[in-house]
Amino acid sequence: MKISFPNLAQYRLRILFRGAFLLLAVATVALALYVLQQEKQLSYKNYQASFRKTSDQILATLRHPAGQLALLNPRAENGGAAALHPVLLPFPSLDFDDQNKVRQAITMSGCLVQYGDDGALCVAVGNNPWAGGFIYAAGSFVSDELVPHQRGEQDIGDAHRLRVTVTLRGQTYRWIAPFEKNGDPNAVQTRGAHGRLTGFLDDDSGRVGARPVKDFRGWIWQSTLCSKPGQGDADCPRSSFFSLRLPIGVLQDALFQEKNPVWPPADLDKIEVRIEVLPPGDGPLLLDSKSASAARAFAVSDLASLLLPGESLRIRKRGAAGGADLVSLSGAEDHPDDSSRLLSRLVRRLPVDEVGPPNDSRESVVTAAGIYDVTLTGDERSVNRSLGVVAARVSWFVGAMLLALFVAWLIIEIGIIRRITLLTRRAAKVSKIVKGSGGLDQFDLTDLRGADELGVLASCLHDLLRRVKEDLEREEIRAEQEKEMWHAVGHEIMSPLQSLMALHGAAESQSSRYINRMQQAVRVLYGSASPSEAFQSTVLQVTAIDIGAFLGNVADNAPLVGIADVSFSGGQQGVMVRADDYSLEDVVTHVLRNADRCRLPGTMISIDLKTTETAATIAIHNYGPNIAGELIDKIFEYGVSDQLDAGANGSRGQGLFVAKTYMAKMGGTITAQNVADGVVFSLGLQRV
Repeated sequence: MKISFPNLAQYRLRILFRGAFLLLAVATVALALYVLQQEKQLSYKNYQASFRKTSDQILATLRHPAGQLALLNPRAENGGAAALHPVLLPFPSLDFDDQNKVRQAITMSGCLVQYGDDGALCVAVGNNPWAGGFIYAAGSFVSDELVPHQRGEQDIGDAHRLRVTVTLRGQTYRWIAPFEKNGDPNAVQTRGAHGRLTGFLDDDSGRVGARPVKDFRGWIWQSTLCSKPGQGDADCPRSSFFSLRLPIGVLQDALFQEKNPVWPPADLDKIEVRIEVLPPGDGPLLLDSKSASAARAFAVSDLASLLLPGESLRIRKRGAAGGADLVSLSGAEDHPDDSSRLLSRLVRRLPVDEVGPPNDSRESVVTAAGIYDVTLTGDERSVNRSLGVVAARVSWFVGAMLLALFVAWLIIEIGIIRRITLLTRRAAKVSKIVKGSGGLDQFDLTDLRGADELGVLASCLHDLLRRVKEDLEREEIRAEQEKEMWHAVGHEIMSPLQSLMALHGAAESQSSRYINRMQQAVRVLYGSASPSEAFQSTVLQVTAIDIGAFLGNVADNAPLVGIADVSFSGGQQGVMVRADDYSLEDVVTHVLRNADRCRLPGTMISIDLKTTETAATIAIHNYGPNIAGELIDKIFEYGVSDQLDAGANGSRGQGLFVAKTYMAKMGGTITAQNVADGVVFSLGLQRV
C-alpha cells in the first residue's frame, strides 16, 4: 500500500508562523528556568558566606566578656519591672574598694542593666566559692551634690542613702546605707564627693542603730563633671558611682557546712535584689531597680536574631551532668511557605555546582567556669524554600507572558492566517475557472509564483488580472470613473503622504507623527457612510504612554500647527496612562484649536497635569469669554458650533465630537467648565 503525503510546501508559511510562536513559548519557559537555576546557584553561594559570617559573629560575641557572662547565666533575664537577679561573673570577685577596677569589670562583663540615661545597675557573684558568699552590687545614678550623714546621728533622713533588699530561700535581708564623707565631715568640698556607704539594718523607722553591719561594705564616688552641660555649678547634676558588698548569711553557712560546696548556688536565678537610691528628705527615688524603664542586658537567647530560617544553635557545657544542651535556638521563619508543591519540587531538582563544605560549624569557647561546645547547624533547604516563594511570584509573570503569546497567536491565527487560508483556497478555485481565457500582459507576477500560500495567491492574481483586462473594454464608463477616483486619491493624498513619509519617516522626526496622523485620518474616513459613523467605528490601539513627556512634546510642537503661546506645567516624568498616542494628540489638538480661537489676544494657553494613584487629569485653560450656558452641555455633539455660518467658515462642528469619542474609546473622560477668567477643559485618563 502506497502512503501519500500532502504537499508540505503549501503549508510552509503556516508551519513557520506556528513554529515561531511555539519557540517563543519554549524560550520563555527555558529563560525562567535558567534564571531560577542561576538564582539558586547564587543563593547557595550567598548562604555559605552568610553561614560562615554568622558562625564567626556568634563565636566573637560569646568569647567577649559580655558573651561569657551570658554563657555563665543562660537563664538570667535581668531588666524590666521585676527584681534584679544576681549573675555569675567571669571573675573570682570584685575589688569593690577600687572605683576604676569595679567600673572596668562590670563594663567589660556586660552585666549592667540600664535605667534610662541616668542610671545603671549590676548585681553579681564571683565565680570563686571561697570569696566568702557575698553578693556584689555596683551602679551609677545622677543627682545633685551628695549630702552626707553625720556619724553618730541616728536620723539619716537628711542625707543621700541606699536601701538594699535581698530575698532568697524564704528569708529577707534589708539594709539602709547612708553616705558618709571621708575625712573631715565639716570640710567644704565644692566639686564632687566620695566616701563610705555604711550599712545598717533597716526597720523602716528612718533611724539607724548605734553599730553598723560588720561585713557590709560600700563606697560611693561623685564625678566632678556636670552630666548636663550648660548648667551652673550650683545646680549642676552629677553622676555618682557606688560599689557594695552584701553579706548573705544563708550563702555563707551553705559554703562552710559542706565539704564540696555547690557554686554558684542552684537557685541563683531565684534570688531577688532591690536597690533604691533615696534623696535627702521625702523626694522621689533617684534610682529604683524595679523601674519599668530598665533595659535587659545581653542574653544568649539574643543570638536567635542572628540565625536564618532553618539554622539551629546548640551550646553545651563540656563535662556537664546529663549531657543536656545549655542553650538550643532556632532561626524564626520570616515568611510563610506560599509556594506550590510543583514549584518546590521543580526548585529542588534544579542542578547546582558544589559550593563548599557542609554547613556545620563546631567550635568551643573557653571560660573560667569551663569549656562550652558551640554547634551551629545550617539548613540549605531554606534556600529552596525562599527560592520557591520567589518562583511562585515569578510564575505569574511567566504565565502572563505565555498567555499573551497564546492570545497574540490566536488573534493572528483567526484574524489573518485563517483569512489568508480561505483567500488562498478561493483564489485557487477561481484560477482554475479563468485559466486559458487570455491574460493581462502588462501585469507580470511570474516572479512571485510559488508553492506556498503567497505564491498561490500571486498566481491566482496573475490569472485574474489577465481576465480583468478583457472585461475592462465592456465596462469602460465604470472603470473610467473608478480610475479617476483612484487617481485623485492616489495622486492628491496618498502619493504626497508617501513622499513625505520617505522624507520625514525617521522615528525621531516630529514630522513623522503628523504624517502618520494624516494617514490614520484617511483610513478612518474612507469607506464610511458619514464622518460621525467613521469616528465611532474607529478601533484605537491603546497602549501605555508617558503623559508628561507627551504633553511636553505637544506644547513644544504647537507653534508648528499654528497655535502659539502654549505652556505646559506640572510635567511629572514617568506617569504612564492608557491611551492611543495619535488619537490622544488629535484630542489635545482639537481642544487647543478651540482654545486658540476663543482666547484673548496675547494671552497664554496653559496645560496642567494633575495625578492621583489611579488617574491623570489634563487641564487646558484659556483666557477669554465663557461658553454660553445653552451650549456648554451640547458642544461635544456632532455638528454643534458656536460660530455663525460655521460650515461656510470651514468649521463642521466635529472637533470636540471627535475628542469626546476618542476619549471614551480610551476609557477616559472630557468635560468643559466655565471659570472666572475663561474656560477649562479637563481630560481624564486611567493610569497604568
